[in-house]
Amino acid sequence: MDRRVLFAILILFAGGATGVGVATFAFVGLDDANAEATVVWESEPAPGDDGTGAATVDVDGETLVVQPTVEDGDRAVRAVVPGDGRAWTTRISGTPGESGDDEGDGNETGPVDVSRLATGTLDGDPVVALTTGPGRLVVLNAADGEERFVVDLDGSGAVVPAIGSPTGDGRNVVAATTADGSVLAVAGDGDPVFAASVDGRVERRPLVVGPDPDPDGRDESVPGGVAVSTAGSGPGTVHFLDERGEVRWTTTPTVTAVGWNVAETRRGPVLTLGGSNGNLEALEVADGSSRYEVGLQDRPVAVGDVDGGQVLVGGVGSVWAVNLLDGEVVWKQQFGGQTRVNAPAVGELTGDDTPESAAVNREGEVLGLTRNGEVVVRGSVPETVVYASPRFADANGDGTDEVLVVDRDGVVRALST
Repeated sequence: MDRRVLFAILILFAGGATGVGVATFAFVGLDDANAEATVVWESEPAPGDDGTGAATVDVDGETLVVQPTVEDGDRAVRAVVPGDGRAWTTRISGTPGESGDDEGDGNETGPVDVSRLATGTLDGDPVVALTTGPGRLVVLNAADGEERFVVDLDGSGAVVPAIGSPTGDGRNVVAATTADGSVLAVAGDGDPVFAASVDGRVERRPLVVGPDPDPDGRDESVPGGVAVSTAGSGPGTVHFLDERGEVRWTTTPTVTAVGWNVAETRRGPVLTLGGSNGNLEALEVADGSSRYEVGLQDRPVAVGDVDGGQVLVGGVGSVWAVNLLDGEVVWKQQFGGQTRVNAPAVGELTGDDTPESAAVNREGEVLGLTRNGEVVVRGSVPETVVYASPRFADANGDGTDEVLVVDRDGVVRALST
């Protein structure tokens, strides 16, 4: 019997023996014929960030990697062009001044806390957004790093914001939350769209959800809005606010989420939650009900990007593709033994205009995967620690994206075949 088939049978048997629900899936073994990727470019470190703050943004067809960092004692955001070098660096409003204190009263505080970075477009312009610990929403123009606007939040910040269109008309907003539950949505010029509040402590980014006017041919539409997750003694609470900031529904999920994402399906949008118990749960945006919950393993799982009706999930030593409609595990790929795999991401690695996914584990081992879970690229960054999801950019000008790995020192490395 082929060892891959045998291994898949053993996994299914183990899942049933422990009482964990395991759907029918394809176990995809490593293919010795796949392309080996090596490092072709790397950046300078970015002090003050463990790699998870990095994001990519497209500016006139060129991909920039933006990262929070510290320079000369001040908090800053830097942008680098993979394969080239630094494009710009901007000091963040609200960081310590020359005296090293945030309020100008001589009290030494060090660099202010900032959130991870969010990227997107406002009024057609690419932007970078973050919040600061003292409670400011800062939005920069991605082209040159110039400050677009700064808005005071009603409470302490450092929770990553979100950019999207809750109305579906193409006019994006920035949604920001404070740790104590204030929610603010602003337009492309910084003017408020709505202000609201929810009960509970907010530690996770909000999600902007677009409307679905006619899901799967049903008569009722699903309006868009902003989803906010609050922490609690257990799973906490998910609140869904409409485009005016009114609470449409509140629910307590089954899983205690360690990460989440939003996904479109032909039956309407869902919120996908990766649980600390190793389960994946999908909540209906229409009413907050649970569409399904599926057990993947008994350790926390990280929800990644969505592609082709599947959501990608990383766990300890494994990557899964889960069908968004019914929770069926479409395929499972194992690599890296018992090392945790960060949230997978979707890009184009082979130049055939077909999206692929990439996963990187905490030890810097990388896999590029097709939609069927077959390995097309693998490589590694030795002697490093990686907490961040992979990113993508054409770092060597060959017209094909490379996988970008950002380590705990903020060093960005491009891996190419």
